Amino acid sequence: MTEAFGYRGYIGSRSYFGQNPPQHVQNLVIRDFCRRKGFDFLLSATEYAMPGCHMMLNQVLTELPVVQGIVLYSLFMLPRDTEKRRAIYRRVIDSGASLHGAVESQSIHGAADAARVEDIWLIRMALPHCPTNL
Repeated sequence: MTEAFGYRGYIGSRSYFGQNPPQHVQNLVIRDFCRRKGFDFLLSATEYAMPGCHMMLNQVLTELPVVQGIVLYSLFMLPRDTEKRRAIYRRVIDSGASLHGAVESQSIHGAADAARVEDIWLIRMALPHCPTNL
């Protein structure tokens, strides 16, 4: 069996919660995150532009036996569906790899980390419903 090596980047070509930075900027953010963490950065996979599409993310997940982890540009690139996100966390954790959000500087190595990231997701989902004139 091949030993796992490096961290695969994951960037997008569509808007995520109203944010759509250029792909080269997303790669710069991931590369900087990997440098600060001492990770060997592997080229990024780019998600297709269709809304709700996660085909490339699913492809990257198949690489878990041979990579040490995945570095997403943002945690908010994960599926909006809670159960789909939790299935991704389980798959990553069960493989012995890790999942990282470069913009948020958050990492998932175990169940407690995944729960913390889900709390961040709950806050993000609630923000549009919060009053803006206080």
